[in-house]
Amino acid sequence: MAALFRMSEATALGLHAAVLVAEAEGPVSAAHMAGTLDASEAHLAKVLQSLTRAGLLRSKRGPRGGYVLARAASEISLLDVYESLEGKLPSVTCLFERTQCDRPQCILGGLIEFVRTQIGDYLSCTSLQDAASMHGS
Repeated sequence: MAALFRMSEATALGLHAAVLVAEAEGPVSAAHMAGTLDASEAHLAKVLQSLTRAGLLRSKRGPRGGYVLARAASEISLLDVYESLEGKLPSVTCLFERTQCDRPQCILGGLIEFVRTQIGDYLSCTSLQDAASMHGS
């Protein structure tokens, strides 16, 4: 079966960590984020490295170091974070890996495409700033 939507634990951590960084007024340490998210600091550090390589975060060294956004929170979408960790959002129109039925139309109608489109639209239209505002409310 094809996956309609996939989100690994690493991606969920990355999304939450990126929002924590967006909410902060200065650099945020991996240790602080790991504590806040109740996550392994080593696992989170790998996720943060991926976000840094993707150009979404910058790391600052030193005693007051940590992670900051590489661009304004309003310019980074949840889709940017998602795709930097998971790859492109799949374009699924059928739940089978390969078409196995010979029906002219899917028995689920346009539900599969509708759900995939809704997920894609939400992730692409929601910035880190938007997500931080929702979280802070």
